Amino acid sequence: MYGAVQVVPDIANADVAFLFMHNEGYSTMCGHAIVALGRYCVDNKLVPYKEPETEINIQCPCGLVKAFVNCANGLTSSVRFRSVPSFTVKSDIEVSVPAYGTLKVDLAYGGAFYAFLPLNDVGLNENSPIEQIKSAASAIASVVKGQEAIVHPESADLSYLYGVIFTDDMTGPYFNLTVFADAQVDRSPCGSGSTARVALLYHKKLIGLGESVEIKNPLTNSSFKATAVEETHCGEYRAVRVEICGNANYTGTATFTAEAQDGLKEGFLIA
Repeated sequence: MYGAVQVVPDIANADVAFLFMHNEGYSTMCGHAIVALGRYCVDNKLVPYKEPETEINIQCPCGLVKAFVNCANGLTSSVRFRSVPSFTVKSDIEVSVPAYGTLKVDLAYGGAFYAFLPLNDVGLNENSPIEQIKSAASAIASVVKGQEAIVHPESADLSYLYGVIFTDDMTGPYFNLTVFADAQVDRSPCGSGSTARVALLYHKKLIGLGESVEIKNPLTNSSFKATAVEETHCGEYRAVRVEICGNANYTGTATFTAEAQDGLKEGFLIA
């Protein structure tokens, strides 16, 4: 589960703005949330409906993200979005992880920073118990955070490792198994993680501009179409803008009530 809290935009050209929240706090970007929010904003008339596509400028903590919502016969369907500049920080970083030995990871940014490595490098596969996958990710994240200086060239607020993404062998077919925040597992291929994955593939010259790949989550078989669409720069990094296309579906509506006499109406945390 993931949360999106609407706030007032404070940058030019933004139609709406959202903060994202998860089991540990707040994040800088959530691509699958953008897909869901694209439909939500059109369906709830936060922006005018327009066929065949409605464009929405969504302010995220990482910057302005443009979403394109497919619209036909008064209904919304798939959504694609164009990322902030995304880039590879380093590739083939050697890290010594207790219980897993010396591993090589790639560090890339797609609205958030992720460490990438093949799942079989830690002796696991898609059928391994999820707690083993989470434990491996947490151990790797701890070492990477202690060893590597993770710095976004334009914002200190973005300068931290958000998650570990276990992958295929990097030659395709592609999958992302993402463990983020406090060992939360993404049920999608991870929108910002797929963005960072394309930046990594582009850096390694495994794809070119205009080339699309399908990235799946091996546990749920959900997928995104990801395309490197434009080369750009972010500080000293050679970067790329990535387009992610996917789907989101409504599952229900909830109403929350805060009564004046409730001493816990502002919320609580048991840690």
